[in-house]
This record gives sequence, structure tokens and C-alpha cells, in this order.
Amino acid sequence: MLEESMATQMPPATLAGPKEEPESGQNSGWHVEVDRTTSEEWSHLLDLFDDANIYQTFAYGEVRWGGKNLSHLVLKRKGEVLGMAQLRIIRPTPFKFGIAYLRWGPIFERRDRPSDPEVARRMAHALREEYVENRRLFLRVIPNAFIGSARAAAIQAAFSSFTPEPFTFENTYRTFVLDLGPEAEELRKNLDPKWRNKLSGAEKNNLTVVAGNGSEEYETFCKLYYQMRKRKTFETTVDVEEFGRIQKELARPHRMQILICENKGTPVAGIVVSAMGDSAIYLLGATSDDGLNTKGAYLLQWTMMQWLKANRIRWYDLGGIDPERNPGVYTFKKGFAGADICQMNPLVACDSALSSAVVRTGFTLQRALRRSEGALNFARAIKQLATRN
Repeated sequence: MLEESMATQMPPATLAGPKEEPESGQNSGWHVEVDRTTSEEWSHLLDLFDDANIYQTFAYGEVRWGGKNLSHLVLKRKGEVLGMAQLRIIRPTPFKFGIAYLRWGPIFERRDRPSDPEVARRMAHALREEYVENRRLFLRVIPNAFIGSARAAAIQAAFSSFTPEPFTFENTYRTFVLDLGPEAEELRKNLDPKWRNKLSGAEKNNLTVVAGNGSEEYETFCKLYYQMRKRKTFETTVDVEEFGRIQKELARPHRMQILICENKGTPVAGIVVSAMGDSAIYLLGATSDDGLNTKGAYLLQWTMMQWLKANRIRWYDLGGIDPERNPGVYTFKKGFAGADICQMNPLVACDSALSSAVVRTGFTLQRALRRSEGALNFARAIKQLATRN
């Protein structure tokens, strides 16, 4: 994405104090704090919300984008935190234009409470006021919500003044989401029959599953991943070493869960999953050359589903699907019997003609670059096939 590739040279951030709203009627007690939260405080606050996710952690932001390029907004009412959002700020020059990028936010669903549409509306207003009106930035929001869900409806209503981006291949996130609410027996019964048969086969292979969230488990996974990449020679934007650095920086309760499948003591498959709030995301998976016939990937996913249920996780996002470009992974994930859904449209807002022009020009150039890279990759694939023949 443009927001993850533009040059980032921005002046030092300035701390903003609370912004009190008029103390009248329904407005009483609401205020916003910007860039006044430490990483430890932010991690603690995330634990209060069902819609918390790894992309909104301090660790992800610092490793992925750099701490100096982050901004943190907190919404309070009478001192209680009701909403929060971590954004990446991109200013190509010291002048007052650029982009504010909010990935999988804002966060506004407190645990064990009914969703309050007023909180979502206040978050939308606060984000627009701080980043669009005050900082004159192009604000782009990728909500943590899927089309048809109650969360998506709340965000659509709250952000009604924002403009939804049209769906394109670049900004469409399609995935399977599995409801982990049913009992384990029912979840297993709902699996695709072929998937369930392969799981049964894996269970008969006397495989061992090792669980952990430390550096040793992650290094073992990386070895499996590199072996798989060498075998498959696929193109990817995933940086497993970067995820390793994120893992080291994450607060212990937020660390990614790693499962390694061993065959007679030898690691043959592994998966990496982030579980926060009421949801989990399947981030990474790998199988070694020796593990292809063990069906370890099926055992790992079934073990992970049970671990998530035991830790009160309700929803399991299987991490994105592409039936046309990656039919094998699509078929594997379809076997979970989850719902095939898409993330809601990105939402944008901008009052600065300069910021809007710069950002939209960047998007156009990036799309052209991706098209050219796609053609180049296709040509490389044809050359490889010709060489093999």
C-alpha cells in the first residue's frame, strides 16, 4: 500500500492535551487525548476491548512504521477510556500535508458491554477533527469490521461523513471467519468431510504438537517457512523476520501463539496466530519437505481451534483467501466451514486539496507499478516453465 511505502520524514511529534467538549446534556464529560499514552499504558488499555488486534499494538506500529511516525488518540468520558486508535502519520516534507493511516481501527467495543453507537460516532468525529481539520492530512481508515456484521453497521453509521473507497483488488480483504462458539464436537462435525478425514489421518500418525510464544518456537517456525519458500518459490510481501521483531516487542499477553508439529522429534509444520480481544487471526503457516505427507497442518489448525476456545476467543479469521491466484490455500481454508466474507471498504476524508492530490497521485503510481510487477512476474514464470521443459 502507498501508506506503507512513502518516504517518512516528519518533524518531531508534539504532545496534545485533553480536548474538552461542551459540558451540556449528552456531551457532558467527553474529551480526547492525543499522543499522551505510553506503550505500557496502551497495551493495558487494549485488554479492555473486544475489537483489539495486533495491528493496533504499539509493538506492531514501532517495528513496522517507526515510533516517531505514530500517533495515538484516546477517547474518554468522565475519565473512562471508551475508544482508541493508533495511526501512522506520513509527511513526505516538513510542510503541512500528508496522510494519516488507521489500520484495523478505531477500537471502541468494551469487553462485556453492549456496543454503544455513540462511542463510534465520537471516535469518527475525534479522528476527523485531529487529523483532517487540525493536521490537514488525508485520513484513510481500514476498519476492523466485515460486511454484514453489527460492527460494520456501527462504523458505517458513525463514519457517514467519510467517503468509502470503491473495492479494488489491492484494497479488498476476503477471508473465511469461523465462529468458535459451538462445542468442539459440533465444530469437528461441521468440517468438510475431506478435511475431517485428513485430520483423522494426522491424528493416527503419532505426531506431537509443541506450543509456545517465545523466540525458540518462532525460530523453529522460520526454518520451516524458509524451507517451504525454497520449495514453492512464491512471491510474498510477508516479512517473517519483521514479525519476529514484533513478537519480541509485544506485551506478553499479546504475543502471537506458535504451534509446531513434530514427527518423531523433527519439526515438520508450524502456524503463527494472533489472538486478542474476541478474535484471532491466522498470520503464518509453513510445512517442511518431510512434513508434506504427515498432514500436520490439519492437526495444528484443529489444535489451535481448541486452544482459542479455551482462551475465550469467539472468532477465527483464517487470514485471507484468493481462489484464483492461490486455489490450494483457498480449498484448505474452505474446509473449516467458516463464513466467506469481505472486510468493509476503506474510508477516507480530507479537507486539504494538497494532501488529497499528493496521496491520490501516489495511489495511481503505485497501482501502475503493481501492474508492471505483475506482468514481470508472469514473464518470469513463463521463462521458468520453458527452462524446465
